[in-house]
Amino acid sequence: MKFDTVVLGAGIVGVCIAVHLQKRGRQVALVDRKLPGNETSFGNAGLIQREGVYPYAFPRGFGTLLRYALNQSPDVRYHADAIFRTAPFLWQYWRNSHPARHAAIAKSYATLIEHCVSEHRALAADAGASALLRPIGWMKVFRTEAVRDDETRVAERWHREYDIEFEALDAARLQQLEPDLDKTLLGGVRYPQSDSVSDPNALVTAYAKYFEALGGRFFTGDADTLRDGWQVDTDAGTISASSAVVALGPWSDRATARLGYRLPLAVKRGYHMHYAPQGAARLHHPVLDAESGYVLAPMARGIRLTTGAEIADLDAPKTPAQLAAVEPIARTLFPLGERLDDEPWMGRRPCTPDMMPIIGPAQKHDGLWFAFGHAHHGLTLGPITGRLIAEMMTGEATVVDPRPFSVERF
Repeated sequence: MKFDTVVLGAGIVGVCIAVHLQKRGRQVALVDRKLPGNETSFGNAGLIQREGVYPYAFPRGFGTLLRYALNQSPDVRYHADAIFRTAPFLWQYWRNSHPARHAAIAKSYATLIEHCVSEHRALAADAGASALLRPIGWMKVFRTEAVRDDETRVAERWHREYDIEFEALDAARLQQLEPDLDKTLLGGVRYPQSDSVSDPNALVTAYAKYFEALGGRFFTGDADTLRDGWQVDTDAGTISASSAVVALGPWSDRATARLGYRLPLAVKRGYHMHYAPQGAARLHHPVLDAESGYVLAPMARGIRLTTGAEIADLDAPKTPAQLAAVEPIARTLFPLGERLDDEPWMGRRPCTPDMMPIIGPAQKHDGLWFAFGHAHHGLTLGPITGRLIAEMMTGEATVVDPRPFSVERF
């Protein structure tokens, strides 16, 4: 079976690449071991973060680092053995999180972020999935004055530098928007330009069905069989294509390493659980508890509680200690009822030490392209990544300058 391009990975990024290439007349095969949207793209807070111009940095304050070192913080946990193995990555991540370097990174990163909502809305309209997007924004809420003041200053800075809209919420306004939240909260910050998704898996599935409606084909297959040529084995036989795109998220470095690339990719694992609301309680917006680092998001299945980051090996057994730690706190924030899932879901975020994705051609092979490393913003950046790499592959003028995201920076 011959195609113009084989896209490896059917998460949000891979599906969006496949759609944009198919729309441009390429015959595309999309390959994954699972159905589209059933790995990392399945479990997230459902945010399309227009405000996310600054990617998530490594904390540099001594007090915060000490709290993390004790491994009791609700927002970050780690496996001791993984810390030693990821130490070179963490060192570079910490260096790139210096305020001056972080600000320089944001100038490039913001060029992608500014298109995230518009590209999702356009693709969702084409795929008949607009009802899954909620143009209501999301919010951070605060329990202490110190955190409130710090986060408000951040919002003001983003507004000055990148024209990011925000609404500072006092306690009364917060209760007006979310009457079932904890009445002792001091207030919040709402980011109205961002969208949220009621079912991330359903959204990726809708985009994949649109891809097939355009004439593309999905195959269940093994990306580990990718070989120069470009060939990959699937349940339906061997596929060959003149180009290949690696969009395997946290598994991307396995495929690229076999081809001779040594890329500094690490993972931040995360967990989620769904809950029924108590009684008639309702949550209208996704809400981040700024002091404890978890998100409550209204989803089709129920209220989804998503945790922060766990530094661990890719395939290490689940250790949902963070979920157990924040669930009692979340129950004070919003009246959560019974758990709706049999066990916590775990996903893996693919991260680079400079917090930016790798998007563009490979250095050593003709016809090989990379699109991974989106960390916390895979859902946010899927459609704009798909458009950008499709434009590069077809020789079009690109919507943004792709050079900051080149693999050559490593």
